[in-house]
Amino acid sequence: MTDTPRFEGRVAVVTGGAKGIGRAIASRLASEGAKLVITGRDEAALEEGIGAIRAAGGEGTAVRADVSIASDADQVCAKTLEAYGRADILVNNAGVTRDNLVMRLSEEDWDSVLDTNLKGSFLCIRAFTRPMMKQRWGRIVNMSSVVGLMGNPGQANYVASKAGLVGLTKAVAKELASRHITVNAVAPGFIETAMTAVLGEKVRENLKAQIPLGRLGTPEDVAHVVAFLCSEEAGYVTGQVLSVDGGMGM
Repeated sequence: MTDTPRFEGRVAVVTGGAKGIGRAIASRLASEGAKLVITGRDEAALEEGIGAIRAAGGEGTAVRADVSIASDADQVCAKTLEAYGRADILVNNAGVTRDNLVMRLSEEDWDSVLDTNLKGSFLCIRAFTRPMMKQRWGRIVNMSSVVGLMGNPGQANYVASKAGLVGLTKAVAKELASRHITVNAVAPGFIETAMTAVLGEKVRENLKAQIPLGRLGTPEDVAHVVAFLCSEEAGYVTGQVLSVDGGMGM
């Protein structure tokens, strides 16, 4: 007898789901039976990402959207319901960086990062809360960061946005718990993505020296944890921040 995939019949939305960690999360959820909606601003990457999910036997839809705009976030929810009739899982993964020392950090770069990383997550949560409450079931996972827990020089805007997601997670978890909706955050450390690939070898070795497990993480390392938090097995876990950082934050 074949076990039923644990996300069979579930519909999952992954913002920023075409690249890097978001793509790994979307692929993992799809491989376990979820129907996927991925969002992003890069149409070519979206088409390539959803094409890969379909080629692997999954089902999904790509929606071009800027989650920092309320109407776009609402449209993602509307298109999800139109396509699949329900929305079970929301992974707020979309994020940007605009790094600089605080005394040189422009107001524009501050706003850009906070608008996408923190406000965008709020707007998507607000949009998807209503259908989840009607279903009396839902999983929301917000992508924070190890630097949101530790701080990092040159990233005041990014750190503030990721620390803000921790507070947002805990507040919303308390609001939605009575409707069987869990809200958690994942705080990745340094992960092998396009952003870390451009770092020099010396920088990479210095990073590894700060990590007790002695390596950078992979997008799949993060996807494993997100999949658990989205599952029935994590039904008694809410308001938590789970670090996936090789022990860096200890």
